[in-house]
Parts: sequence; C-alpha cells; structure tokens
Amino acid sequence: MISPVLPTYARAPLHFTHGEGTWLTDENGRRFLDLGSGIAVNALGHAAPELVSALTEQAGKIWHLSNLYEIPQQEALATKLVDESFADTVFFTNSGTESCELAVKMARKYWYEKGHPEKIEILTFEGCFHGRSSAAIAASGAEKMVKGFGPLLEGFVHLPWGDHDALNAAITEKTAAILIEPLQGEGGIRPLPDQCLKGLRDLCDEKGVLLILDEVQCGVGRTGKLFAHEWAGVTPDIMMVAKGIGGGFPLGAVLATEEAASGMTLGTHGSTYGGNPLGCAVGLALLNVVSDPAFLDAVNARAGLLRQKLEGLVAAHPDVFEGVRGTGLMLGIRCKIAPSDVVKAGYEAAVITVPAADNIVRLLPPLNITEEEIAEAINRLDRAATALESA
Repeated sequence: MISPVLPTYARAPLHFTHGEGTWLTDENGRRFLDLGSGIAVNALGHAAPELVSALTEQAGKIWHLSNLYEIPQQEALATKLVDESFADTVFFTNSGTESCELAVKMARKYWYEKGHPEKIEILTFEGCFHGRSSAAIAASGAEKMVKGFGPLLEGFVHLPWGDHDALNAAITEKTAAILIEPLQGEGGIRPLPDQCLKGLRDLCDEKGVLLILDEVQCGVGRTGKLFAHEWAGVTPDIMMVAKGIGGGFPLGAVLATEEAASGMTLGTHGSTYGGNPLGCAVGLALLNVVSDPAFLDAVNARAGLLRQKLEGLVAAHPDVFEGVRGTGLMLGIRCKIAPSDVVKAGYEAAVITVPAADNIVRLLPPLNITEEEIAEAINRLDRAATALESA
C-alpha cells in the first residue's frame, strides 16, 4: 500500500524537532551537528535570528499579493542583487528548478527576437544537475534522470566534462548558450578551474553564444565570494540562483544582463508565488548579512580551517578516505568505500553529511559555523571513520 507521501525519497530514520544554528535536535533530545544545511540551503543555520525577525515582521503584514501589483520587498531585493552582481535585472522564482526553466526560455527567446530562431541548442556537461523539471532533466541527459520520462525536451547537447575539443566541435550555428555550474554539487564537488571559466567566457564572446551559470548550490557566499564566478573575474549573461538565497525559505532567482533579458517582454513569463513579500523580506535580510565583505572574509577563514582539518582526517583514515576537494564551504571528501556508508556512520556519530556522485560525501555547513563547531565536526567524523574501519 502506497504511503500518504509519494515514496520518491530514501529517507533516513531521523525525526528532528527543532534546530539552532549548526545544530539539529531529534525527538529524543539528541543533538546533531548539521554539515548538510538542507543541501546548502540554510546559509545562516537553523532559526537564524535575522531571518526569523524578517519573516515574523513581514508575516504580520502581507504574505502574498501575486505579481498583479507592485511589491516593494521584491523591488528592494532585486535592487540589492543588481547592486551586488553583474546583473541589470532579476526575476524571482521559488526554486532552482524554476530558475532553470526561465534561463532556458530566456536564452532561446533572446535569439528568436534577434532573428535567429535556429539558435535553440544549449550545451551542457556530464555530471551536471540543474533540477528535475522536463527541461532540467533534458539538460542533464543522465540515464538516472531521464529514464521513463520521455519524450525529452529537444535542444540540449551533452558534452564530456573537461573536454575542450568536444566543446569547440559542438558549437554550431544552432548553439544558443552554454550552461554550466562553476562548481558541480550533485556531480561530486567538481570545481571548474578559473582558467576554464575564463576560457568559456572568451569562447562565448568569440562564437556569439550566451553563457548561463548555474549557481543554485555554489552561489550566495558558499565559496567565499558572493557568487562563485567572481573567483575567475568573469561575468555570465544569465545566472540561476536559489537554495542559500532564502536561507531556508523557498526562493530562487534568475539574474541577467539587460541585453540577455531583452526578449523577455510583457507576458512572456510569470509566477504566482515567485517574488512574494514574505520570501523577498527573508531573502533581503539574508543578503544584507552574506554580502558584507567582512562576513565573506570570515567564510574564507572558516573554510581554510575546515579544509586543513579535513586533510588531517583523510590522512588519519587512509582506508576510508582518499582526498578533499571543493572551494570555500562547499567541500567534498572522496571515499574509498560507498559514500552512503560514511553518511550512515555519521548519523551514528550525530553528524550530518550529504552524499554525491564520484564517491563523494559533501560538507555544506552553515556559512557562520564557528571554529569550535568545526573542531567538533572533525571529532565526530573521526568517530564515524573509526567505526567503519572496525566494522
């Protein structure tokens, strides 16, 4: 008999009742150190005072209006994002998946309005993850994503990761855009080297195609810059954002230059909930914290400490781990055993991590994790690894 909740998740048997900062407490009062942050969502941890205050204040006024009317909270958040980024304009969504849908539409509509309706193809890369809508799974092309869901949306060309010759050969008169994550998350914490991202920007300019960056997981301070592409000193034409931007409230956005967004005119896209007053009030409160240069400096300091201690952890358990990779507080430990076993051992040690492809266990702690919490995280991961060695 099917459960009341559609059984599409393999859920861990954990029942959390409340959280505070980097900590979660289960129904038995046991405290877990959360290094997953709801998969890079809880950027300021659980029940962050700044976000709770913004949420409750706005909740006492107006939750939802729809986009039939002007929404001051939406305009304020859009202005903040424009001021802090490459973008000239922003459209608000409720998720990364919805942001992907708009990014695809925006790129194709741009070329249609420019008199090039043939330019519909979007180049994507092995290991990518852009969501689970029809467009997003077609963009991925991975069997586990698309099997049984055909016919797939056409117009996506899938390329090997890191194959420059294949990329150059794939660009034709039909190419509308290149879509890539500066740092793959689900694909196994695989950073795109800065020189490669610079090369992509140059290639797009040379060939006349748009560059779309998916910063749903790696954006909003996660890598130690407000947006990951800033490390390479380049800018995209279109960028997808979600996860951390709402700090736990469902919120996403598509940021774009005026030129790239020029095809999206009145009536070409819409959202009932996207950019609602409640979500935008929370998003603005979060962005005011995370965009502060001093806060980002602290993220980088914490990231350096965590990485240093993780390298020591790997060295202490060579039968379990083999390396660390990633940027900022978006890190992965490559395992010599199944990542799911490491995650489960972590539950026993009361520390939460997230599995990914390529034998990776992801560490995505709140951006304001403390030095003391980092030390405790290493202690708990050490206990988990020791238990696996003696199993």
